[in-house]
Amino acid sequence: MTHSLASTAAKEQPSMALPSQLQRIAAPSPSSRGAVPESIHSLAAIWARKYVVAVTSKETTEQLKTSDNLAAVNSKEGRTLTASKLLKQLTLASAQAWSTTETLLSEEMERHDIDPSLIDPWQIAADAHNLFKKSLDAYAERITPRRLSVVVGNDFGRVRRKYTAQDPRAIGFVSMQFHYTGKMLLEKLPPTERSLLEPYFKVMDDHMYMPLRDAYRAAAEHDLGSPVLEAVQALLPVSTKIAHAVCSQVGRSNPGYESYSGLLNSSSVRVSSIRDVEMFQVYLCLCILEDSIRSVQQELFPLCVMLYPRLNVSWKLVQDMLQTLGWEMHDRLTPDHLALFLPYLRTLTEMFSAEVFQN
Repeated sequence: MTHSLASTAAKEQPSMALPSQLQRIAAPSPSSRGAVPESIHSLAAIWARKYVVAVTSKETTEQLKTSDNLAAVNSKEGRTLTASKLLKQLTLASAQAWSTTETLLSEEMERHDIDPSLIDPWQIAADAHNLFKKSLDAYAERITPRRLSVVVGNDFGRVRRKYTAQDPRAIGFVSMQFHYTGKMLLEKLPPTERSLLEPYFKVMDDHMYMPLRDAYRAAAEHDLGSPVLEAVQALLPVSTKIAHAVCSQVGRSNPGYESYSGLLNSSSVRVSSIRDVEMFQVYLCLCILEDSIRSVQQELFPLCVMLYPRLNVSWKLVQDMLQTLGWEMHDRLTPDHLALFLPYLRTLTEMFSAEVFQN
C-alpha cells in the first residue's frame, strides 16, 4: 500500500505556493555522467564543514565562554575523563535506549509486517557500541566534529547499508536506538561537558538518519561541472540555516504543540526537528542526483509513516514543514538550482498531503 501511494504521488505532482514561473518547471533532464571521485570528496567536505558551528544554543555558548571549568573540561585530560565516564555507562544507556525504542515501535513492526528477524537487538547494540566508542575516542583525542564526520562516514554507511539491504524500514529501529543512546548519555553530563559533546553526537545522528553515503556515491556519477551537482553543492552549505528557519516558522505557526519528546519549541525537540528538516533536504539531493524518487518511495516515506505517528508528529506539521521548506529554498537558491529540486519537492508535498492520510 505504501508503494502504491508513493507511486501515485510520483506521477501526480501538484504545484506549490511558489512564483508561477517556477510552478511550470518540468522535471529535470538527466545530467551527464562520469565517475569522478572528486565529487564525493566535494560533498563530504561541504557536509563536514557544517560542524565548524556548534549545535548549542546562543545562550549555552555564552555560558561556556564564561565557565570557570571550561578549560579543564576541554583539556586533553578533561575530554579523556568525559569519554571514559561515558564508555562505562554505554552498555546501560544502550539497554535503556532499546527499551524506549521497543516500546515505541514494537506495534509498528507487526502493523507494517516487518520481519522480526531483521531487527536483532544484540547486533544493533553491538554496532551502536562500536560507533559510540569511535566517536568518544575521537572526542578524547580532540578530533573536531568536522573531521569526525569524514572519519566515521564509511563506518556509518556500512551500518546503514546492512540494515536497509532487505527492508529499508529496519533503519528506523537502528536510528532510534542510536538517537536515544546518545540522548541518555548526554543527560548524564553537566552542561559544560554536554555542550562540548553534542556536536559529536549530532554527527552520529546525521549519518544514521540521512543517506549521506548514498548521496556521495550518486555524486560520483556526475561530472564536477554538472548542473545537478552544482545545485546540490549550493543547497548543502545552507541546509542547516534553512532547517533553523523552517523550524522557527513551524513553531510559530503551531504554538503549544507537543510531540512525544515534549513541546515543539523546547531545545531537545528543536534539535531533532532541525535534523529531520535537514534529512528531507538530503533526500531531495539524492533524488536529483539519481534522477529518481526511488529513495523517497522505498525509504523516507515508509519510515515517516512508521515513526511519526508514534512520536506524535502530525501530518499537518509535516505539510507545514514542506511548505515552509519550499519557500526557504526559493529564497536561498538560484532559479536554475531550484528548478532541479522543485519537481521532487512537489512530489513530497503530494505524498504527505492531507488526502493521502485522511483515512
